[in-house]
Amino acid sequence: MHKLLDTIRSPKDLRQLNQDDLPQLAQELRKFIINIVATKEGHLGASLGVVELTIALHYVFNTPEDLLVWDVGHQAYGHKILTERKTIFNTNRQFGGISGFPKRDESIYDTFGVGHSSTSISAALGMAIASKLKGENRHHIAVIGDASIASGMAFEGLNHAGVANANLLVILNDNAIGIDPSVGALKQYLTNVKIGKQKQDNIFEALNFDYSGPIDGHDIFKVMSELERLKSVEGPKFLHIITTKGKGLKQAEDNQVTYHAPGKFDAKTGELHAKPSLRQPPKYQDVFGHTLVELAKQNKNIIGITPAMPTGCSLKYMMDAFPDRAFDVGIAEQHAVTLAAGMATQGLIPFCNIYSTFLQRAYDQVIHDVALQNLPVIFCLDRAGLVGEDGATHHGVFDLAFLRCIPNLIIFAPRNEIELRNIMYTAQLGLHHPIAIRYPRGRGVTLNWEQPFEIIEIGKGIRLKKGKHLAVLSIGTIANNVTEAISDLDVSHYDLRFVKPLDESLLHQIFIDYTYILTVEDNCIKAGFGSSIVEFAANNDYKNDITMIGIPDKFIQHGSLIELQKSIGLDTQSINQQITDILKKQS
Repeated sequence: MHKLLDTIRSPKDLRQLNQDDLPQLAQELRKFIINIVATKEGHLGASLGVVELTIALHYVFNTPEDLLVWDVGHQAYGHKILTERKTIFNTNRQFGGISGFPKRDESIYDTFGVGHSSTSISAALGMAIASKLKGENRHHIAVIGDASIASGMAFEGLNHAGVANANLLVILNDNAIGIDPSVGALKQYLTNVKIGKQKQDNIFEALNFDYSGPIDGHDIFKVMSELERLKSVEGPKFLHIITTKGKGLKQAEDNQVTYHAPGKFDAKTGELHAKPSLRQPPKYQDVFGHTLVELAKQNKNIIGITPAMPTGCSLKYMMDAFPDRAFDVGIAEQHAVTLAAGMATQGLIPFCNIYSTFLQRAYDQVIHDVALQNLPVIFCLDRAGLVGEDGATHHGVFDLAFLRCIPNLIIFAPRNEIELRNIMYTAQLGLHHPIAIRYPRGRGVTLNWEQPFEIIEIGKGIRLKKGKHLAVLSIGTIANNVTEAISDLDVSHYDLRFVKPLDESLLHQIFIDYTYILTVEDNCIKAGFGSSIVEFAANNDYKNDITMIGIPDKFIQHGSLIELQKSIGLDTQSINQQITDILKKQS
């Protein structure tokens, strides 16, 4: 079925092939990727776009002795298949299987763990300088996309590499799209280069790189010829290749945003599998997007900002409705936060939508540019908590811990879609403080979610169930697991809603009424919501027995949300067992 691919276990086997056979190998590799991703899901388009480049790199360079770094890693499926993981590639992103991203402890060929963008140039440069200091003769290659190279960190790496005189090759995989279409002035510059309208000096040559290209990234012989030439060039080198995301599958080429990670589809026709026709609750991201448009119609000062995720966070709805008031700033989280801060100084109301895991990149800006100046920026943190198959690099499980220590910042986690709408409504009325609203990936629980807006009192928790023997305190949508877990138990359940400020009046009453208290959160236990309750108890000299459930002090890998929750005791059954064990202590 895969005549050539079946003979390859590692790049050593690949290098035994005749060059004339490589186009056929590319065809077989594409088919292999399509067949697996069609049933197992994953990131499709990016890997299809770099099949020729992947083969050429491992054919021309002596990997793993020569060090290859992929940026983000969405495009590394072909790399994984050619580097001793073909027989287990069907476990990609599955619980207990291989990671969807390059990962150092998975393979010697994965020289640097990735998942977030724009790290490849800095990492590969670090390796190149290390080789130079150790007197080692190795090649160091960073493969980066046109969306990622526009990020500030990539520019920092280019700036240093241009004067480091190290043996570094940067390959720009230019397909004009990341997850959404690329944006910004650099995109226009690259477009001008591609269509021959370049009038200004070459920006990469100005940074002291030996620039070549642009060349057709799907012409494997041209790519290999240029790679062979560049092997003999000393110092920083830059190869600009043009590719098509989704190459080899017509639907993926025509619908590049959808087929970035298309879910299950027909491997032969490329058609997406039909979604269930039953009415379902909306995704939280769509609740955010539609609500923002609704609010923006009423309040002309509302602005939407996202760093390169308009589809993922559903800011696209506001971009369509109010194109002058919604901004995709590219992969630039630091800029997004300070841009929002600048707008807030002028009376605008910025909703800055960033995935929880990516807000980590803008921590200084949150503290220095927003909170220190007490500017009322509204942070909407999508993908908070465990996110599933994307794994450790994408779980948003640290935000409560790293945010709650920041003065002036309000932190809220809605239990459902209605509360998300209401806190967005409340925030735009004017809080005089910044606020972080964290909500999960995936669908909610409420079909009839478009209710009239209601103001939420800041710092006010609520009781969801009255019981006798124990108080369960939860934050955010994990409350739904708790509700199911305690359905047959005589215990109380409180949704604190705010991690900051805490509802201290409610907490005093809880600590007076209950000896045993259990906190539940889908955030790291260290310094998270539960820790804030323990601190409250210590500060007020309460001696109650407190148990905390949350993300343990380790990086959680990939798998379905249900599998991951079960593995760490956050599923309904595990919560029920924890509570039952506590109740047994009382009897």
